[in-house]
Amino acid sequence: MDLSKKRQTFTPDRPRPASLSVGENKAPGRYLPRPSLQFKRYSSPPGTLRLAEEVDQQNQTLNRAPSPDIGRRSGLSRKHYYGSLEALNSLHQSGSDLSDNAGRFRMESGEIGMQPSVPQNGLVPRQGSGVHLENPEFQTRWYFKYFLGKVHQNFVGIDGRKSPFVLSVCLTDSDNYGVPQYRAILWRKTGGQKLCIPYQPNKPISPKTVLQAYGVDKFDKGPREVLNPELQKELLVLEEQEGSVNFKFGVLYAKEGQTTDDEMFSNVKVSEDFERFLELLGDKIELKGWQKYRGGLDVKNNMTGFQSLYTMYEGHEIMFHVSTLLPFTPDNPQQVERKRHIGNDIVIIVFQDWDGKSSFSPPAIKSKFVHIYALVSYNKLDNSYRLTVFSEKNVPIFGPPLPCPPVFSNHQEFRDFLLVKLMNGEKAAYGSPTFSNRRQRTLDSLITRLLQDHIHEKLGARKSWNDVITDQSRGNRRKEMEREQAFLQFGQSLKLTKIVKGNAPTSLASTSGNLKVEPWKPQCILEDFSTKIFCGDSWGDSLVLGTEDGIQMLQGAKSRYIFDKSVVAKQISIVEAFGLLLFRVDKGKEFHSSKVYVFKLTDFENEDEEPKNRQFCKNHRVEKSKGCHLFAVSQSGDGELKLAVAVGRKVALLRWKHPVVWSTWTVGNIRDVADGFEIIKEVTVGEAPILMTLVYASAQESLLCVGYKNQFDLISEAGDLSKIHSIDKQKKATLVSAVDVYEEEESELLISFNHQSIFKRLTGEQSSNFSFQWNSAPNSVVCAFPYLLAFTTNTIEIRLVVNANLVHTLVLPKVSLISAKADIYFSASPPKSSNSTTQATGGVQTPSPSNTQEKTSLYKISTISLMGQFLDPPLTRKAMDDVTMAPRIALNSSDEEITIARQCSDFSLESRDTFDKDFPIKEPVGRTASCPQSRKVSNPSDPRGAVKYSTSSMTWTTV
Repeated sequence: MDLSKKRQTFTPDRPRPASLSVGENKAPGRYLPRPSLQFKRYSSPPGTLRLAEEVDQQNQTLNRAPSPDIGRRSGLSRKHYYGSLEALNSLHQSGSDLSDNAGRFRMESGEIGMQPSVPQNGLVPRQGSGVHLENPEFQTRWYFKYFLGKVHQNFVGIDGRKSPFVLSVCLTDSDNYGVPQYRAILWRKTGGQKLCIPYQPNKPISPKTVLQAYGVDKFDKGPREVLNPELQKELLVLEEQEGSVNFKFGVLYAKEGQTTDDEMFSNVKVSEDFERFLELLGDKIELKGWQKYRGGLDVKNNMTGFQSLYTMYEGHEIMFHVSTLLPFTPDNPQQVERKRHIGNDIVIIVFQDWDGKSSFSPPAIKSKFVHIYALVSYNKLDNSYRLTVFSEKNVPIFGPPLPCPPVFSNHQEFRDFLLVKLMNGEKAAYGSPTFSNRRQRTLDSLITRLLQDHIHEKLGARKSWNDVITDQSRGNRRKEMEREQAFLQFGQSLKLTKIVKGNAPTSLASTSGNLKVEPWKPQCILEDFSTKIFCGDSWGDSLVLGTEDGIQMLQGAKSRYIFDKSVVAKQISIVEAFGLLLFRVDKGKEFHSSKVYVFKLTDFENEDEEPKNRQFCKNHRVEKSKGCHLFAVSQSGDGELKLAVAVGRKVALLRWKHPVVWSTWTVGNIRDVADGFEIIKEVTVGEAPILMTLVYASAQESLLCVGYKNQFDLISEAGDLSKIHSIDKQKKATLVSAVDVYEEEESELLISFNHQSIFKRLTGEQSSNFSFQWNSAPNSVVCAFPYLLAFTTNTIEIRLVVNANLVHTLVLPKVSLISAKADIYFSASPPKSSNSTTQATGGVQTPSPSNTQEKTSLYKISTISLMGQFLDPPLTRKAMDDVTMAPRIALNSSDEEITIARQCSDFSLESRDTFDKDFPIKEPVGRTASCPQSRKVSNPSDPRGAVKYSTSSMTWTTV
C-alpha cells in the first residue's frame, strides 16, 4: 500500500495512564510494577530501585525490574514546579482592590508540587532540582571570551528581509582540547545567536557559508568585512545587551500587619532576625570610597546612606538596596528616596518578620519595574527559612524550582538557593515584553548605526574575502601584519580594562563556602577501549557493544565477546522486560544482505561460553527484515512489544506475540523466538526513512514517527499517514532524532534537526512557546528531566527542559552516545592537555596527524545523580552515593587566578572545563542479576547498590 500521498491528522485515543506497569494485565504471575511516573519530562527510576513491599517475604528474593528508558516521563504541567496564576488569585478573593491586580503575578510556593503518592501517609516531600545559574556568563559571553583580543573577522550586511546584521567568526581551539573549530556569532535585533562549526583544513569556508548555517540565504547588501579595530568595542556593547554581569537587588523589611508599601518603606528599627538574615546574604560595607560594584549608590558623599550590603557569587557582584540602610526622611510618608532605588530594581526580597500567614501581595508595591518578589520568613522554633516567589506573568519560567515544602534548615544552602533564584529571575525578566521590546529597539539601533558607519569603509590591502579566517600566506605582507597587530592590541587593551574594573563575564570568583558537585559529572567505567564501537545498549548494569571485532559485553571490569568478529552489529536494542536481544547487521562478506536478528537474553548469561558466530544467527532472523537499513523497538513500559523495520521505502510494523512474564518466561525452541514477531501492517512511504521512533498512543495502538530528508511523519497501525513537522526544502536539513516523551500524561515527541530541538504534540502542534537552539550541531539528544543533553562532536551541551536555558557545557573530544536507557553511557577520546596551541597573535596551529589519539574511553552519567530528586518515590540524599563519588572523577570548572602582570602578557582568560590529572578512575560496576529470571541480589558491586523504598518512612535505603 503506497501511502506517500495519503495523509490525515491523529488525535490519541486517550492519554497515557498515570502508572503503566510493564506486563500489566498480560499474564498471571509475579510482576514488579515500576514506581509511578509523576513528573514532567523524565524517566522512571533505574531497574536497581525497588519498592520495599515488593520483596518476596518467603524467600527474601528481590524481583528485578528491567531498566527503563531515560527519555520516558509521565508528568504534570510545569506550573506544578514553577508557580501558577491560579494559586495567587485564590489568595485574593476578598474583593479588595489588590485582587484585581494579583493576576499579574504567578506564585511559586513549592507546595504545589506535593503529590499524594502514598495516600495513607499524606503528601510526599520533594526536593527541587540542582541549583544552577542559567545561561552562565562564563559560557555564554563568547565575544569577550573567544574573540576579543584575538584574530577574528567581522562582517556587516543586510539580509533578504531588509534587516541589518553583524557576523563575527573566529577559528580557535580554546575549550576544545586543541581541536580547531569555527565559532560564530550572528548579531541581529533579536540578539546574538552562537554556533560552532567543524573545521576542515582542506575546505575553507566563506562568510556566506556560515550565514547559511543560520538559515540566512538571501542578502540585500554584503556580507562585507570590517577591518576597523574599534569595531571590537561596539561589538562588546552588543554582547553586554544580554544583561548585566553584576546585579542589584532590593531588600524590603515588613513588620506584622503591614500591607502597604508606605508602611514597609517607613520602617527604621529592625529585629535581630532580620539582622541575621542580612549577615547571611552578604557583608556590610562602607559606601564612601567603595571601589567595587556600587549598584547605583553614591560612593562619594553618602547621599544614599552610609552603609550597604554586598557579596559576590560565581563571578557576579551583588549590591543589595536594603530599605533600612537607605536614607530615611521623617516628614515624607512615601519615602521617595528609598522607593527610587528599590522601586527600580527588577528583583526585591521582602523579609516578613513574623511566623504567621503572609498578608503580602505583589500589587502592594506600586512599581511597574519590579518583576520578581521573593518573600522570606524566619521560623524561630526550628531555625529555618521559608521562601515563596512571585513572578510577573510574562516573565519566562526560571529555576531552580522550590523544594516541597519550601523550607530550608541549612542556612548556607538557603543562601545559595536564594541568590541563584534571584539572579536567574532577573535574567528571565529581560525576556518579558517590558524589557525585551526595549532591548530589541536598542539592538536594532546599535546594529543599524554600526552598519551605516562601516559598510562603506575601504578594504585596504585585502583583495579576497572568500576565506573566513585570515590566510597565513598573507601574513608576510608588512601592511597586513601592522593592521593585524593594531587590531589585537586594541582588543587586548579593551579586555584588560574590563577585567581591572571587575566586569569580566568569565570570572567564577565566589564568597560561597559550599563546594558544588554537579549531577552530570561523568564516571569512567573503562579507561582504554581500543576497538571501534558502532552501537550499544545497556543490560542491567552491563553494557553490550557492537564493535568491529564482534559483539562484546562489559560487566564492570570484566569483558567478554558474545559474538565473534563474523557478526558486526550496526544497531543493537535490548528489551529486558521481554528478555530479548535484537541487532541489525549490514550486507557484507559474512552476510549476503542486511537483516535483523532476535535472541533470548538467557542465551548469553553463561560467562564460560564461547562467542557465538554467524551460523548461530541462521535461524533467528526476524520476518520482513531482509534488506533492512533501520529498525525501532517500542519502549518497555508500553505493555506490548512492537518492532518497526524499514527496508528502503517499505516499512513493516510487527508485534511480539508472547506475553510478558520477565521473572519466569521461557521459550520452548528457537523457532518460537524467531517467529515471535507477527506482522501488523506493511506500508510504502515516499522516501527511505532516516530515523524511526515508536510512540505510545493508547493501550491498544502505537504510532510510528518516521523522519525523512526534510520532514517528520506519523504512521498509524492502520497505515494512515500524518505530517508532524516539515523543514524548508530549500535549506539543508540534518535530522537527528525523535524522542518519545510525555506531557501531562499525553504523548509527545521531541524532534531534533540541524541545531534545533522542538517539543511536538501528535497533532503536529508545538507544545511549548520556545525551541532549543544548540550551539553545536547535535548527533544525539537525551531527555532526562530536568535536563536535555545534546551530544555533539566534542561537547555535551546541557539545557533545562522547562525553558531551554543553558546550564553547562562539558567538553570531551570525539564524544558519542552509546545508550540512554537507564544510566547514560557514552564514549570519548581520553582528554589530553588543554594547553592551547593558540599563538601569541591568536592564530591556530592545526594538530599534526601523529598527535591524533585513537584510544577511546567509556563513561557513564548516573541517572540517580542526574535526576534522582525527581524519581518517584523520591530518593534521600544518603542513597545517592553517585553524588558523593563525583569529586574524584569530575570535570572541573575553575576560574584562573589573574594578576595584573599576567593580564598584560596573557589575555587567554577563559574558564576551562578540564579533567583532573587523577581522572579517569575505573568504576567497579558489576551486573546484578538480570531478567528474565528472578534472582537474589546480594553484595552488589555497583557503588549505588540495590535500594528499596519504605512507604512508612518515605525514604530509599540500601539493601
